[in-house]
Amino acid sequence: MYLFSINAIAKTSHGEFTAGESAPFIVYIDFKDMFGAENLAKLFVMAEGFTKVEIEKRKLIDNAHIPDNPALAKDPQIIEALAKGYCVQAFSAH
Repeated sequence: MYLFSINAIAKTSHGEFTAGESAPFIVYIDFKDMFGAENLAKLFVMAEGFTKVEIEKRKLIDNAHIPDNPALAKDPQIIEALAKGYCVQAFSAH
């Protein structure tokens, strides 16, 4: 599983974000390779109505180690990503 720290710009005002505002995300992608995971992460953020998607940080978590780590095994975003293949989490501030 890959975790990406992403910044993107809201196209239109919706939710907590106004048009043109930068928003931070963490995107969890359960995918085999980083290239594919990066592109999926960008697409999922764009599908939420954001543009100028920039990946700031990348992290690989070995799926085999998730059950051994209680913090990871109980993390709702990781559980969702393992079930659905991805999870997008937006934050209200940087």
